[in-house]
Amino acid sequence: MGTIVANLAELTRIIEDEKGKGQRIVFGNGCFDILHVGHVRYLKGAKALGDILIVAVNDDSSLTGLGKRKQAVTPVKERAEIIAAIDCVDYVIVFSEPTVEKLLLTLKPDIHAKGTDYTEENVPEKEIVRSYGGKVAIVGDPKDHSTRDIIRVIKELEEGKG
Repeated sequence: MGTIVANLAELTRIIEDEKGKGQRIVFGNGCFDILHVGHVRYLKGAKALGDILIVAVNDDSSLTGLGKRKQAVTPVKERAEIIAAIDCVDYVIVFSEPTVEKLLLTLKPDIHAKGTDYTEENVPEKEIVRSYGGKVAIVGDPKDHSTRDIIRVIKELEEGKG
């Protein structure tokens, strides 16, 4: 089971220690509002690239700031707890910024893993990762699953359409 880390300073100390042991650090991030198999496959794919998997979870305000939904379905503390319970996840941190740039620049993971809705060239943080010698990797299954689709199906079922 992974550990939810309270703040970036604490996580930085942990990761520096892990790097000192020669561990390969992988970083992933997302909203993870309604967990589905695509999330699990993404996280497993990310973990397969290294020894330590850090997952940054968008807080409620940054999730809604992305414009995907008006509010989170699952509160951030619960989302972090769920992600930490997945075997392949080592550390979870909640973040409130619109992007993970600050986390990447501070932690400098060896690999920044993104899902298959990206390519290595359109990952927004690719230049930051490359600036410190890290690599971007695309992992997981095809983007056939989404929280948005799950919410749509639930609404249809409630309305008697399903």
